[in-house]
Amino acid sequence: MTQAQTDSAERIEEEIIRSARSNHQKLPVLEVIFDRFALGLGPVLKAYCAGASAEAELEAFEYMSCGEALDSLSPQSLALVTEVQPWDGSIGLILDPELLFATLEIMLGGRSAAQTYWTPRAYSTIEKRFGQRLCEVALEALTEAFVRLFEVQFQVDRIEGSPQALVLAAPSTPCVKVTMKITLEERGGTLIFLLPQTSFESVRPQLAAPFRGGQLGGDSSWRELLNDSLQDTAVSVDAVLHEPSLQLSDILNWSPGRTIDLGIHVDQEVTVACGELKMFTAAIGRRRNGAVALRINRDFSEEEEPKDVAFD
Repeated sequence: MTQAQTDSAERIEEEIIRSARSNHQKLPVLEVIFDRFALGLGPVLKAYCAGASAEAELEAFEYMSCGEALDSLSPQSLALVTEVQPWDGSIGLILDPELLFATLEIMLGGRSAAQTYWTPRAYSTIEKRFGQRLCEVALEALTEAFVRLFEVQFQVDRIEGSPQALVLAAPSTPCVKVTMKITLEERGGTLIFLLPQTSFESVRPQLAAPFRGGQLGGDSSWRELLNDSLQDTAVSVDAVLHEPSLQLSDILNWSPGRTIDLGIHVDQEVTVACGELKMFTAAIGRRRNGAVALRINRDFSEEEEPKDVAFD
């Protein structure tokens, strides 16, 4: 075999290995979950940072092996291991030092100060606690993004000295690396999620299902917004005591001083309607302060629409 043939064979082998490494199952539903997580993370961080402007952007959603994901991380980052229940798995959170110290400056009153640059060193206990709390806030928002499909909880288990010290799964295990770009008052950094396939193996078929648009799970945010908008809307209701049936000739004979019997009984119920829609019937009473009160006896909204009945 010539040298050219040997080089060609080696290139083919390398291409096969590269193709095998990149041949990971896509998870469309998980991608949508993190897309919506990015939309909700900004307002959550704004509230956490005492009203500071905050934006979150999904910078990258990558499929790779767990070993490749760990090798791609900066050794200066703060790494946390998070337990996922009830899936009995673990995921990794990697906090960029620039994001950590930007949050520290804002939380400690340095919002207007110029951004300072961090010199690599060991993190202090206070810095680790701040980093853990920031990750917990992000995980609460991630739980809200997952809850539309799964009841899941994320809990920080421990902090590692460096990302390379993380032990989440075997190096060859397929993994999802999600990079979130976070901006706080024109400064910030990245927050990275490492999700080995073993951490969500029990729900992988649902996450791998094709997403064709529309609602993801029980998204009721539009309904909540509509309810909040309608709560302050003013409406007029009519209380109808009685509707007698009278002859037109009798009405034309009415004159001043004439007493008209409307057929109303002492225990007559009132029908309350909004426009043409009947809402409920109620008994009339009077409170101690003299105000007229109604006690609902029949709620039309809880009844089925009447059906036509045929008689022989």
